[in-house]
Amino acid sequence: MGFQIPQSRSTTSALAEINVTPLVDVMLVLLIIFMVSAPMMQQGVQVDLPKANAGTLNENPEQIILVVNKDRQILMNGKNIPFSTLRGRLESISAAKPNLELYIQGDQAVNYGFVAQVMAEVKQAKIHRVGLVTVPADIAK
Repeated sequence: MGFQIPQSRSTTSALAEINVTPLVDVMLVLLIIFMVSAPMMQQGVQVDLPKANAGTLNENPEQIILVVNKDRQILMNGKNIPFSTLRGRLESISAAKPNLELYIQGDQAVNYGFVAQVMAEVKQAKIHRVGLVTVPADIAK
């Protein structure tokens, strides 16, 4: 005589449903947080770049971008640099990295002579790979 435990139908089948409502709630809250906080994370300086038909800028770890804004301020890596100390800083950087590429983002409202002076300081710092950053001409604002 065997002893058998009667099994009901509900205990033999496994519960295979996952409640996704809490997951969806959390994802929507995260989406709203990122949508609200993303515009606040904009970094950089607003520079009105001139338009030109040129190729794209290749990302290279040994490159520096100098920003010359409309107030004739020079920024390197987001830090304001006086014009008088620009050559000394660039010389020390070029001594450490001889294959350095430097790109100048000059606001089109800045006097061309000032941008030429910045380029002359770069050349005197023995950086020979210099480029100007522009916006493609076919992009309308």
